[in-house]
Amino acid sequence: MMSMAYEEYMRQVVLPMRAELTENGFKELTTEEEVEQYMEKAEGTTLVVINSVCGCAAGLARPAAVTSLQHDQTPDHLITVFAGQDKEATAKMRSYFSDIPPSSPSMAILKGNKVVHFIPREQIEGATPEDVIRNLALAYNEHCSN
Repeated sequence: MMSMAYEEYMRQVVLPMRAELTENGFKELTTEEEVEQYMEKAEGTTLVVINSVCGCAAGLARPAAVTSLQHDQTPDHLITVFAGQDKEATAKMRSYFSDIPPSSPSMAILKGNKVVHFIPREQIEGATPEDVIRNLALAYNEHCSN
C-alpha cells in the first residue's frame, strides 16, 4: 500500500520537471516502444535529455538545455526520457548509448541514432548554467547545421 502511495506521489512531484522540457519543444518518450520507434527512424540531429529528479544537477540540466536552444545552431529534434520514472523507456534509450555508463541527468546529441556528443551528470553537477550551455552550443556548432 505504501509503495503505491509513494509512486503516485512521485508521479505528481515530477510533473513540473516534465513540463519544463515538454513546454519548450521536447517530445517525451515514456515507453520502450516509443523510444524504439523514434530511434529506428531518427534522422538529422537530436538532443536527448535524460531527465531526473536528482538534486542540483537536474535543476541545472533542464534550464540549461532549454536556454541552449537560443543558439544559432540547434538540433533538428528534441526528445526526453525520465530516469527513475519511465524506467523501460530510459533503459531502452541508454541501450543506444551502450559504451557510455548510465548517468542522470545527462544529455546526448545524436546524428541519426548514433551518439556524437555526451554530457554526463559529472559535467553538469557543480557546473554553472553557462558552462553547460557553452558545452551544448559548441557541440551544436560542430554537429548541427540549421
